[in-house]
Amino acid sequence: MSKYYTFKIKRYLPDENPSTRWDEFRVKLNSMERVLDGLVKIKETMDGTLTFRKSCAHGVCGSCAMKINGQNRLACQTLVKDLPETIEIEPLPALPVIKDLVVDMTMFFHKNDKVLPYLINDEPPPERERIQSPEDQHKILESITCIMCGSCTTSCPVFWADKEYLGPSALLKAYRFLFDTRDRATEQRLEAITGEHGVWRCHSIFNCVEVCPKEIDITKHILKLKRLAVKKGFTGGEK
Repeated sequence: MSKYYTFKIKRYLPDENPSTRWDEFRVKLNSMERVLDGLVKIKETMDGTLTFRKSCAHGVCGSCAMKINGQNRLACQTLVKDLPETIEIEPLPALPVIKDLVVDMTMFFHKNDKVLPYLINDEPPPERERIQSPEDQHKILESITCIMCGSCTTSCPVFWADKEYLGPSALLKAYRFLFDTRDRATEQRLEAITGEHGVWRCHSIFNCVEVCPKEIDITKHILKLKRLAVKKGFTGGEK
């Protein structure tokens, strides 16, 4: 069954006006269509200047993360049937807005780089591959599913107050490699996450868990990082 929804979208078009404004669009959608479908219809039939990111449209790439009715979500995963008839859409908070719903993710990805997001192992490589047992793989399985959409970090009050804070996403990436039994850069990585703006800044507010589209318990992973840091003697930025 189709019905009309009002899309109330926060606009920012720097070439026209340095201030933001709200535009409203009436869009007819069936109940199983998604917020992303509505945005595409608006762009194709009502206002071609509306700007937003999308790619896979199936919850894999994370590019369509935005604030929908007050909560960070993926537009491609959010069915209109689960929302009221007025759908309020804003860009992700706490990041610079480039245009409309597109934010500058440079800061976000720079934090990811700081935790060395790749396997480090200088031991001689085996003939075929570095084998990992199913049990060891299970330890990092949840963290591997992160799609780096930025919903968690931009919903974190600590990040709102401290833009240098690594944030939930980068810390989860650090977990993914610190608890990978094939990795050998434990101390190097712990040094990266235990500084003034690192893991100790997490206050377990759980906003990150609430908004994660992959339902990852990010706070649980950060707590495990804290325990590992204490165990290894990294309690305040230096060993």
